[in-house]
Amino acid sequence: MSLQQKLMVKMKEAMKLKDKVALESLRAIKSEILLAQTKSGASEELTEDEEIKLLQKLVKQRKESAAVYKEQGRDDLAEPELAQVEIIAQFLPEQMSEDELEKIVAEIISSVGATSMKDMGKVMGMASKQLAGKADGKAISTMVKKLLQ
Repeated sequence: MSLQQKLMVKMKEAMKLKDKVALESLRAIKSEILLAQTKSGASEELTEDEEIKLLQKLVKQRKESAAVYKEQGRDDLAEPELAQVEIIAQFLPEQMSEDELEKIVAEIISSVGATSMKDMGKVMGMASKQLAGKADGKAISTMVKKLLQ
């Protein structure tokens, strides 16, 4: 089942349950998919990688918004953003644990032959490709820095 089909099923459920937060989140995903499909030069169907990147972008935006709201003491605005993160994250592949991430990043570092922070770019390039959708870019970056120091 494609992402759009899953999305439509979830939207119908949210409408029946009158779940406004879920509906808003799902509509945001649908809107982003439509925008991506109608970009000039884009094919009609998105690849799985493009779908994952799109979903990760939406999650990241909402997490950043929630962080800003929390900094300003506006928990009333941060909570709906975090609720939307949970709903959007349902469509992402399961994220790796920190231990799994550390093991894979360590393997990448040894295969590249990285020894210092100067090699971070090479390691990040390979890690980002290999772990796309399985781990957050920020988590990958933090782990690479930790292991290269």
